[in-house]
Order: sequence, then structure tokens, then C-alpha cells
Amino acid sequence: MQQFDDIYDKEITKRYHDYELERISKRKNRKRSIGVGRSFKLDVKDKFLMLLVYYQLYITYTLADFLFDLDQSNICRGIQKIEALIRKCIPMPQKIYNKKGIQSATC
Repeated sequence: MQQFDDIYDKEITKRYHDYELERISKRKNRKRSIGVGRSFKLDVKDKFLMLLVYYQLYITYTLADFLFDLDQSNICRGIQKIEALIRKCIPMPQKIYNKKGIQSATC
């Protein structure tokens, strides 16, 4: 647990605000201002834990739904939204896609 806390405290918390602002700012034709709308049910630390559990154990979204008390689509979106930040902080395995160019399922 100490290693998890160290990575979270030293890497994730320092980079998250700028990462999230950059991610949200990519939409050009925004109708509402940044920060308006529904907030995430999980905080950043829980999303980080969810992503690590998902990658380490290769659990299904159904099991993650049960463990983190979210819908499967929210699990998928939560992982997609924080995955790029985590890749900058720690080494993570690359997703392998089908040779025909079919990407992973969207949420």
C-alpha cells in the first residue's frame, strides 16, 4: 500500500489538475463552461485504484461494477479518461488491437 500511496502522492496528484484541464479543453464547440455538469462518483485515488485492479487482474466490467459500485459504462469511461495520465506516471502494458484495425469497444 505504501508504494500505491507514494505513486499517487508524488505523481498523480501533481499532474491530475493540468491533465484534466487539458483533456476537457480539447472540445472546440463547448456549449457549457468547463467544470459544469455532473461530477464523478469516484475520486481520483479510487479511479487510479480501479485502473490498476483492472489492468493487474484483467477483471470484467461486471466485476468492476460490483467492486466499485458503478455501471459498466462508467467503469469503461472512467478507465479511458484517466488511462493516459497513468501511462505518463508508471509503466503500463499496451493494449493490443486486432490486425484488421478494429479498436477496442467504445463505451
